[in-house]
Amino acid sequence: MLPEKIKAESLLQEINDPAILGFCNKFLALRLDLYDKDIPGNKWFKLKYNIEPALAAGTLLTFGGAYSNHLAAAAAAGKKYGFKTIGIVRGEEPAELNPVLTNALSSGMALHYISREEYKRRNEEGFIKELRVRLGEFYLLPEGGSNALAVKGCSEILSLVNIPFDDVCCAVGTGGTIAGIISSLEPEQQAVGFPVLKDGSFLRDDINELLGNTLTKGKWRLETEYHFGGYAKSTKELETFISTFEKQNAIPLDHVYTGKLMYGVYDLLKKGVFKGRTVLAVHTGGFRPS
Repeated sequence: MLPEKIKAESLLQEINDPAILGFCNKFLALRLDLYDKDIPGNKWFKLKYNIEPALAAGTLLTFGGAYSNHLAAAAAAGKKYGFKTIGIVRGEEPAELNPVLTNALSSGMALHYISREEYKRRNEEGFIKELRVRLGEFYLLPEGGSNALAVKGCSEILSLVNIPFDDVCCAVGTGGTIAGIISSLEPEQQAVGFPVLKDGSFLRDDINELLGNTLTKGKWRLETEYHFGGYAKSTKELETFISTFEKQNAIPLDHVYTGKLMYGVYDLLKKGVFKGRTVLAVHTGGFRPS
């Protein structure tokens, strides 16, 4: 079930952009988007330990918005490992599917669209029972794939990094990835999360809940001002940054997760937040919504 072996050093790419030269000791990108060709980015790590119970159940059901990378990744995992997948999608069915939903559908995921109001019930026991009556038995994976097994998988991400670093930065959607990263920090290290949702400060509680009783060594914080209007929202400023970054560094970004992450890191670098430190940005992959 493991992806093809990839040398850790091939996933680390130093960013020598003149725009940030001198603002830190070293800036590196951990290219998880290159880690597994079928289930790229952080999604492989979040799904890794959820695959076995999904296989045992025969069907996996999960939730996400129209631009949820998680839906496409869960669908790909089902296709690759042999279990059915059901995606409960927030909002009305679009007239034309975006690349994320197209990927999910092509991997065999059955998509069911529900209203935003109904979607708010996704964590209610009664609503889950209703879904079981309608759709049959399934293994339930929460929105974004963030559960204890996802945190366990994401705790292995930093094992790919074979050089010392001070700060690790990543985009935050539901908190599972950064919770796993936080759980594996050394005492002198810190994690900085960049929520891609508007008013993302609530994620602090979600992350603490995912960490549970895990004893953490390092520090962590969230930078909540880089959401560009909310989940899957963008601005001309962000799109210009992404275009410039890609030309300079030959690293693809998307405007849902990784573009906001890199914009935020660049901004903090220029403000002197990481002066003299070695910074690692976790590139969690992502599709390019149209």
